[in-house]
Amino acid sequence: MSPEPLRVGIVGCGNIAGPYARTITPFPQVKLMGATDIDLPRAQALVDQYGGRVYANLEEMLADPDIDLIVNLTIHHAHPAVITQCLNAGKHVHSEKPLALTYQEAKALVELAEAKGLRLSCSPITFMGEAQQTTWKAIRDGMLGKVRVVYCEVNWGRIESWHPNPGPFYEVGALFDVGVYPLTLVTTFFGPAKKVTAYGTVLHPDRVTKEGIPFHIDTPDWVVAAVELANGTVVRLTTNFYVGNHSKQKGLEFHGDVGSLFLGSFQDFHAPVEYAEFRGTYEPLPYVKEPFQGIEWGRAVAEIAEAMDEGRPQRATGAQAAHVVEIICAIQQSYTEGHPVEVTSSFTPPTPMPWGE
Repeated sequence: MSPEPLRVGIVGCGNIAGPYARTITPFPQVKLMGATDIDLPRAQALVDQYGGRVYANLEEMLADPDIDLIVNLTIHHAHPAVITQCLNAGKHVHSEKPLALTYQEAKALVELAEAKGLRLSCSPITFMGEAQQTTWKAIRDGMLGKVRVVYCEVNWGRIESWHPNPGPFYEVGALFDVGVYPLTLVTTFFGPAKKVTAYGTVLHPDRVTKEGIPFHIDTPDWVVAAVELANGTVVRLTTNFYVGNHSKQKGLEFHGDVGSLFLGSFQDFHAPVEYAEFRGTYEPLPYVKEPFQGIEWGRAVAEIAEAMDEGRPQRATGAQAAHVVEIICAIQQSYTEGHPVEVTSSFTPPTPMPWGE
């Protein structure tokens, strides 16, 4: 007899809600019950396309006993309050990144979930992608030898050129918005960080939205950090909201004593994966499994459903997300105060996907 599907509700129906709903609905172990948003017509548009009902507000959704888990897709600043409200209502949570904007808030959310016996999961989950699992397997299998250096490039461009509401992105900065992706990958592959040294600046302070409205930014839109991992690997992370896809520097490079590996994207599950022996030429590395084209956002929720059915922890945990938040806060402290900053938290790294072993 098949287990009952995990019944989920979406809160926050902005740009990312459609991709979540579209990739959640094909999974039989997950059932989309409905959505809510402060702008209810957006929630209505989502359920019209993907099913379920519109909830008048989050309180009404949390009062529904037929919902097991909330998918939190609200803006960055709202995450701690929304997650806290959901956990206090007895609901499991999967949240978009970041978990919080301070480590203290992130740690408190992890502790609250543990105290209530609830699951707390957080994006990014792109380590579950086929290209990323292929990369991880090559590293585990020793194809690169000891990996000593990782280069992570996140040239995310000028948000106002494509997003209708760029303000929240610039308020939190590129680190919290997209730096979380490579940081989650490298801590998944190699374990926790221990120290960071960073520099950040505002390159382009005065910008204009697509509608022609001027706005000013104060959060650094260009940051580079050296992140020392506890296992000895050194990571160079560059994140910015200025240089875009026209940059030839992209993806992640893993350099070891025996060889090097290039992962073409920190997020696309079908990203190119290339391997080169030391002093050799890069050649494509076969995927461990035929990849999903793009990003299967719903895979995060489906994996939680499987973990609950199997009685094990889900792979994307609040503890790892909180550790990544601490790394980012340490980077901010480092570029603000001009000195290295220790990272003290830890977490249990996830296991590979069964098909990625």
